[in-house]
Formats: sequence, C-alpha cells, structure tokens
Amino acid sequence: MPDYQNCYSVSNLNNKIRFLLESELSDIWVQGEISNFHHHPSSSHMYFILKDNNSELRCAMFKANSQSLDFRPADGMAVRLFGRVTNYEQRGQVQLIVSKMVPEGEGEFLKAFEVLKKALAQEGLFDIEHKISLPSYPNTVGIITSKSGSVFQDILNVLSRRAPNVKVLIKSVRVQGADAAEQIVSAIKLFNDHGDPDVLIIGRGGGSIEDLWAFNEENVARAIFNSSIPIISAVGHDTDYTIADFVSDLRAPTPSAAAELAVPSVDKILVRLSETENRLINLIKNQLEQYWMIKDQLDKRILNQQPKMKIQKQSEQVFQFDQRLKHSINRIKIRNKDRIAFLKKQIINLGPEQVLDRGYAIPFDKIGQIIRSADQISVGDTFSLKISKGVFNAKKISDISNK
Repeated sequence: MPDYQNCYSVSNLNNKIRFLLESELSDIWVQGEISNFHHHPSSSHMYFILKDNNSELRCAMFKANSQSLDFRPADGMAVRLFGRVTNYEQRGQVQLIVSKMVPEGEGEFLKAFEVLKKALAQEGLFDIEHKISLPSYPNTVGIITSKSGSVFQDILNVLSRRAPNVKVLIKSVRVQGADAAEQIVSAIKLFNDHGDPDVLIIGRGGGSIEDLWAFNEENVARAIFNSSIPIISAVGHDTDYTIADFVSDLRAPTPSAAAELAVPSVDKILVRLSETENRLINLIKNQLEQYWMIKDQLDKRILNQQPKMKIQKQSEQVFQFDQRLKHSINRIKIRNKDRIAFLKKQIINLGPEQVLDRGYAIPFDKIGQIIRSADQISVGDTFSLKISKGVFNAKKISDISNK
C-alpha cells in the first residue's frame, strides 16, 4: 500500500517551495537579457523575462523599486538584477522579485539612452515650439554644476570678462553618481520657485557615458522641459550628447561656449549702442529734411494761391451779401408796414361805429340781443335802437308782409 502520510496538497507544496526558495535564494544578483518587457501604465509595475542562451526566468519589479530607475528598460537590453527568488503560488511559477536593476556595460547604457530618447521625442519634449528664447540682455545668470570643478570657474571667467555687470548665482550639485540627478532636479526647481535668474546654465566636463548618465535620466529631462526659465545645456565636450541637450532650450558645445551664448559682451553692446545712436541721428536728419521739403512746398503753394487775396475777396463778398440782406429786410418791412396800415383802415371803415355814423341803427331786444329778423319780436313788443349818438326805445306796431 502507498504511504500517503507525506502527501501535499498543491497549495501546501507551492507554499513550501516558496519558503525554500526565499530562504535559500534571497539577495542575489542575476545577469541576463530582458525579453517580453511590459511596464504596466496604471500601477507602474514591470513584468519581463530574463534569459540567456539556455534558459529564462520570469521577473517582476514593483512600483516602489521601479520608480528609482535612472534608465528605461527595454527588450534586448543586458542587465544585472538584484532581488529574491520566490514561487507565485497561484500558478506555481518561479520568479525573481527585482529590487535593483543596472545596465550591463556601456553598450547597455547606449541602448537605454536610445530608448529614453525615442520615448521623449514621441512625447514632444524635443519639439522646437516648446523652446524658450534666451533674453537678449539678462540681468542674472544661474549656474547648476559642481562648484569644485573647473567648469564653474570657466563659466565664471567668461561671464566676468564679457558682462561684468551681470549677477551670477551658483547652485553646486553633484554631476555624477547615484544622487546626482535628484540634486540637479532640485536645483532647477529651486531657481524656478524663486525666479531670480533670467537664464540657467546646466553643465559639467567631459567623461564616459556612465559619468554623464545623470544628464540622461528622465527626471532631469522633465525638470528641464517644465522649467519656465530658459536653460542652456553644456554637458561634456562638443562630441558628447545627452538627453539634457535635446530637451534644453539651447545646447552649447562646451560650458565656456554656454557662458558666451548666455550674455552679450560689453564690447558688442557698446558697438550696438553706437550703431543705434548713428541710426537715430540719421533718422532724425531724414525726418527734418522731409519736414523742410514739406514746408518749402507749402510756402510755394501759399505764394501761388495768395490766400490773403482770397480771404479779402471773400470778405468783400460777405459784406455785399450783408448789405443786400439788410436792404431786402428793409423793403420787406416797409411793404408789410403799408399793408398793415391798409388793413387797419379797412377794419376801421367796416367797424360798427362807422356804420352807425352813416345813419344806420342796430335793434336790440329786451335782453340785449341784436334783432336780426322781424320774427324775433311780436307786434306790440318794445325794443331799443342804437344809433350813432345814443339809444332810444321803439315799439313794433305791425308786421309788414314782404311779397
């Protein structure tokens, strides 16, 4: 009969396998090539396969650790991984939980550089429309570099020679090493928060790709892109290119060249001022000549047109019009006066007093109303007759038929 005392359930066995793996294979380094890489967009977890010529291993790197990477992993990249081996019990899969990841050799740095460069270019971080123009005459220049290096002194020498009037602010940072990128990002944010510099120079001397890697990290690129202060990148020598060069508003081949690009020289400013002065003098002369020509033309027109004579003639015409108007008004007044006198005479002649003077009388009844018809009173009624020199009473004695 089989002995079932040591029989495991699937869950128990997978749990025991996980315990044995984690107790024996924790805190180990593994090297290989990344395959089937997937970066989960919402959780930021990374899932991939690490393989060599003969085998492969499933790997997972969770958000807490993936956020600290200074490069973008990609398929085909050779890396070294640090972590612990475990067993994913639900599926019975052995996998490596990664806490650290570093590229394997310079070729992998270049591959990581190209991966990040391509990704940022697709986002538009290198597009020309996002570049900020440098100020023509800055008052303050900010420098982000290591104060102990020769780069700072080179930049300072050029600035003091070309523009001694310009104020210089320095934020000393590490330019290579584990925390260099974070220090550079903090310096950019510090200058932007205070807003003192008109332009920033970020730079360091030359070196290998590993030495320059802080300027190839994504957080530095995004800090440069988000800066409201224009930034000149001056990293390494003329042949060295970093991600910072592509994102910056202007790339200088060397730190000294960056200082020359940041400020105009005093000599050039004086030359420009002299040229501007000459242009202004010539412009004023040209304007005066134009005004003189216009004045001469106006004088000539005045002489030809004789405006005084025209004004005198028009004044005489106005005087004549005034006399004619007065004469017309007087004639109208006389004519109207004669007409009024004629009408007044007619009114007087037609008045009741003049009629009575001619022998007529006006009859009134007892209540004082004018009698206009014989029918208004009866036979025997008395009435009054008004004549020119008084009033007397009369009596109707009969009706006379008008046949």
